[in-house]
Amino acid sequence: MYQSMNLSFSSNFTHRFLLEPRLCSGISARARKSLHFNPSCVSSGPKSDDPINLSEKLISLLKAIPNWSDGIKERRMQQKRSLYTHENWVRHRSSLRHLRHVSSSPSSRVILSLIPPVFFFTTVAILIAGYNSAVGMDWLPNFFPVLRASSLPYQLTAPALALLLVFRTEASYSRFEQGRKVWVKIITGTNDLARLVISSGNGSGEELIIKNTLLRYIAAFPVALKCHMMYGSDIANDLRDVIDADDLSLILQSKHRPRCVIQFISQSLELLKLDNSKIDMLESKMMQLQEGIGVCEQLMGIPIPLSYTRLTSRFLVLWHLTLPIILWDDCHWNVVPATFISAASLFCIEEVGVLIEEPFSMLALDELCAMVLSNIDEAIESEEVIRNQIIAKKRVHKIKHSSNGWHKS
Repeated sequence: MYQSMNLSFSSNFTHRFLLEPRLCSGISARARKSLHFNPSCVSSGPKSDDPINLSEKLISLLKAIPNWSDGIKERRMQQKRSLYTHENWVRHRSSLRHLRHVSSSPSSRVILSLIPPVFFFTTVAILIAGYNSAVGMDWLPNFFPVLRASSLPYQLTAPALALLLVFRTEASYSRFEQGRKVWVKIITGTNDLARLVISSGNGSGEELIIKNTLLRYIAAFPVALKCHMMYGSDIANDLRDVIDADDLSLILQSKHRPRCVIQFISQSLELLKLDNSKIDMLESKMMQLQEGIGVCEQLMGIPIPLSYTRLTSRFLVLWHLTLPIILWDDCHWNVVPATFISAASLFCIEEVGVLIEEPFSMLALDELCAMVLSNIDEAIESEEVIRNQIIAKKRVHKIKHSSNGWHKS
């Protein structure tokens, strides 16, 4: 209604403007320019009738569900994961696990991420089924054909789609396994490096201070690498209680924070008075940490070849767009639940492959880093106690035995 009033008013104004040149001559050039370029200023209709605004609102409405599901998925990706304990394994093997997994489906990020594609393809199936039903009941003119096709192409390409999904998921799992193994090496190398530093001697004065500071740098390395790999990590908060504030400020200013921590460790090792054999052992552990940085950066920066991922996605989309047409003769309106089940199943497999392709968000890295810090603190506290007990046992043994091997009474 508003739009029709605007059009009629604009047309009347234009005719009067052309038929009355004398009246128009009294209008300034600035006014004519504003009337020519800003016709909306004389419009009484709302701005929402603008086709550009309508298209933008339609696009934003269509993106609302995908943005909502992607937001939930990304927030779940940043949640901290925990290491399994004996109680977790008992629950994991429980006979009620299937009921528990089904009941937790509404909160599953995999299932929530399936809402946009499954909803879209199910809607397409409903539209195709409605169109074919309308043609079959002669509600449309005779030149509208029924959308049907032979199922032979699907029977021939089904094994190819299955192999494509299997290879895609297998490639993603191999990346996850590689990420898990490299973090096992990083944690093992960090613990071995700390053990060698702790067993390097008591020391005193400045050497003891350097030794304790070095152990803090070693504990900070996996935390810095974890924050370097995971999006949304707060390295300042994670390292606040691990190292001093001045060292933390220098690490935060660095472009590559894990390598900055490596430099702290290297400089501290040079200040310790160690023999060459011990330095060589420490350097080998340092090389293990450097190798871990390289592998993690490769996993983060080099995904599965994008052509393979795109091929899988395009194959799935074309498969489900044409699935209602293929199944119409055999299923009729049953193509709707059939499309829903097929899309939910196949896209779920593809979604799992995409999620585990980036392995670091799937690992319990926070607990692994906390475990390293806890092990180092425990080793520092028990070092002196264990050494004193061993020395005391050695003295007791010397007291009980004489120099000639006879037992002293």
